[in-house]
Amino acid sequence: MAKGDPDQRLEKVDLDEGSLASLSPEQDDERRVAIADLLASNSFVPEGAGSGPFRLKLSIQEGRLVLDVTGPDYDRRFLLSLSPLRGVIKDYFLICESYYAAVQNATSTQIEALDMGRRGLHNEGASLLGERLAGKVAVDADTARRLFTLICALHWRG
Repeated sequence: MAKGDPDQRLEKVDLDEGSLASLSPEQDDERRVAIADLLASNSFVPEGAGSGPFRLKLSIQEGRLVLDVTGPDYDRRFLLSLSPLRGVIKDYFLICESYYAAVQNATSTQIEALDMGRRGLHNEGASLLGERLAGKVAVDADTARRLFTLICALHWRG
């Protein structure tokens, strides 16, 4: 299917409740926004799948990211090691904590600098995720960014 095909998308995303970390209100809001944004616009083409749309359930099991993907005539589980993502996730959450703290009392220049760093790490994580998904699920950059946000929500055990 060609990229941009309206059927090569996610129509539903669930996060395994048992895998969910305890998040701050800001992080929980970011997770909800990421799901809404992801469902509003995404490109998701699982290996070997015909036409979608698809449903995705994300979870963490035994230190691995689990992607359960279902669709018309498609049901597959993909496992990804989180090891390559751990450093970026850790750094991303550290800078997010600094950013959320800075919003309370820092100058706009300081907040802007932290936000640029946060976006840079988010882009790095999304790029790495896209590489890790290669050969399993093809995603565009925006879809990878939103998925990275959701993986952080699952991974973080603050």
